Amino acid sequence: MTIDRRTFGKTIGLGLGAAAVSMTGLAGPAAAAVHSGSTGEVTPSKSFAGLKQVKAGLLNVGYAELGPAHGPVVICLHGWPYDIHSYVDVAPLLAAEGYRVIVPYLRGYGTTRFLSAGTARNAQQSAFALDIIALMDALRIKKAVLAGFDWGSRTADCIAALWPHRVKALVSVSGYLITNLEAQKTPLPPKSEYAWWYQYYFATERGERAMNIQQDRHDLARLVWDVVSPTWNFDDTTFERTAAAFENPDYPAIVIGNYRWRLGLVPGERRYDHYENILQTKPLITVPTVTLDPSRDPFTAPGNGSTYRNMFTGKYQHHTLDVGHNLPQEAPADFAAAVIEADNL
Repeated sequence: MTIDRRTFGKTIGLGLGAAAVSMTGLAGPAAAAVHSGSTGEVTPSKSFAGLKQVKAGLLNVGYAELGPAHGPVVICLHGWPYDIHSYVDVAPLLAAEGYRVIVPYLRGYGTTRFLSAGTARNAQQSAFALDIIALMDALRIKKAVLAGFDWGSRTADCIAALWPHRVKALVSVSGYLITNLEAQKTPLPPKSEYAWWYQYYFATERGERAMNIQQDRHDLARLVWDVVSPTWNFDDTTFERTAAAFENPDYPAIVIGNYRWRLGLVPGERRYDHYENILQTKPLITVPTVTLDPSRDPFTAPGNGSTYRNMFTGKYQHHTLDVGHNLPQEAPADFAAAVIEADNL
């Protein structure tokens, strides 16, 4: 069943203390801050204020932080071609409900930088997962709710599979996204292959050159936004706010490397072999999980979550929302409600 973005909060009906949910998402001061009139639409925030930096593992990580310092932690993870602003309206909602919300730039984005020029600009899935574990260690976070979409879902899924003791609960848009390199060799139906056009473009020298040309990578990202979020009425200011994150000097290498690694065109690093060997076995995810499918996203698999349901063996809920690929920014109140639902499973 597809759930309208304006009724998901009422449908899940948490009603657990501060985590009460209304028809248009969260109740209380959070709702008053972001909802306008009776439409259920969210008034976009301008930006995050006062970004922070912390040395963590191989990186100096840039991140936004909202909410009480000693609140339960939620870490929100973005994808490509997006950045931390996918959560610019989600984070205040969760902070108003008492959560400490951490939204980091992934390696290659925004203000996140490698500590050493000699570190390989690796973009395999376990590298991202270890980045977030290092961030948690640096911030002395023992356990957190992880929530993500796109690369962020994959990263959160990997962490939940490899280090379940660090994950209180999981929100994963598009379900189980851990990359299996052997499965990647199997052709998809033509319509699905068509949607992945840029993945194959990035496999070419021509695509790599485009990613190193500022205007080309800017325009390519804008095209992807239009295609994968066909009903999202975003403006130029919203896109440009995120596009600034693509000026990170490591961005081209990370984007190209990510898609080439997933196609088996470039090797991983030996330092990650142990983790990748585990991830290639298609490990089950045992932590409490809410999965969300965006029905307007061309990458969403048919079957309302049925194709990956058996990969989650813990407490579980699934919802399909009538939005596109960038679900947390297109339906922030519903994404926040899903975080609270997962935390209370």
